[in-house]
Amino acid sequence: QVQLTESGGGLVRIGGSLSLSCTAYRRIENFDAVTWYRQAPGKQRELVASITNDGMRNYADSVKGRFTISRDNAKNSVYLQMNSLKSEDTAVYNCNARQIVNVEGAQVEFWGQGTQVTVSA
Repeated sequence: QVQLTESGGGLVRIGGSLSLSCTAYRRIENFDAVTWYRQAPGKQRELVASITNDGMRNYADSVKGRFTISRDNAKNSVYLQMNSLKSEDTAVYNCNARQIVNVEGAQVEFWGQGTQVTVSA
């Protein structure tokens, strides 16, 4: 079942900005961590940015200083603000939500369908 929906992708010029949204069909605070991944053609999926339910953030070195991940619990959403976009940022961006489901620490995760970001001159 669809648990997450991404939006905000599109075509943008080099140096431009886009804001991606990841909206959950449940309370976003139920997830222990939400992570943005991306995958470019011919490349492996890579972590872009993550945010835990206690507010800790992590960024890939390639996007640090340019991208900002944030959460709005009232809207059940996590956002990825992308500034100073480069051609290398072109990829399908997917939202991943992870939840610890029992005291032993077992986890489940959910993926959105992805949103395309294309950066060009």
